[in-house]
Amino acid sequence: MAEVGVSVEDELTARTSEPDLLALHESIADLFATQGDWRRAYHHMRSALDIARAGSLRDPLTSSYNRRYLDQRLPDLPTSRGLAVALVDLDRFKSVNDTYGHLLGDRVLCRVADLLQEGLPPDAFCARYGGEEFALVLPETDHAGAVRLAEAARARVARHRWSELRPGLRVTISVGLAHGRTPGPHQLRRADDLLYAAKHAGRNKIAYQDSESARVVTYSE
Repeated sequence: MAEVGVSVEDELTARTSEPDLLALHESIADLFATQGDWRRAYHHMRSALDIARAGSLRDPLTSSYNRRYLDQRLPDLPTSRGLAVALVDLDRFKSVNDTYGHLLGDRVLCRVADLLQEGLPPDAFCARYGGEEFALVLPETDHAGAVRLAEAARARVARHRWSELRPGLRVTISVGLAHGRTPGPHQLRRADDLLYAAKHAGRNKIAYQDSESARVVTYSE
C-alpha cells in the first residue's frame, strides 16, 4: 500500500492539467475501492467532483469564468458600496479572424482575458460572456472607482504590444459600465446598452451613466 501512496504523489506532482487530475483522482478512487479502502476512495472521488465542478464554471479557451458562473454569482454579491458590471467587446474582432485566422484570434481572446484580469480587486472577477464579449464584475466598488478600473482595463488592451503576436495587429475594446446596488439581468442589459453607446461613439471607449445625472458619458484617452 505504501508503494501506491508514493506513486500517487509522484503522478499528482507531474500531471497538473484539470482533465488529467480528474481522470487520475477517479482511477485512484477505483483502485482504493477495489482494495476495500473506502475512506481514501471517498477522498479521491470528492477531489474528482470538485475538479469537475470547477471546470464547469470556467471557459475552456481563456480559463476565465464563464456565463454560468456569472449568472450564479451576480445576484448574491455584496452591494453596500455599489456593484459595477462592465461588458467588454473586442472591436472589429471579425476582421482579426478574417485577416490573421482563427487560431491567432483564439490567442488574442486569451491575451485579452489575461489583460482584463490584471489589477482587479480581490473580490472582482472576469467572465467570458460569449464570443468576443467579456464581463468585469466589481463588487463593493463606488462609481468613480469602477470608472477608473474600467478605463485602466481599456488602456491596458490598447497599449499592449500586439505586434509581438503578428506584425500589424492592433486590438482595442469598447466597454459599457453599469453601476448600481441591485445586481441582476437588468444591470447586464443596461451595461449592454452602454456598450452599444461606446461602439457608436467610435470604439476604444468606455460609456457609463454619470452618477449625478442621466447623461451617458463616453471616455477614452
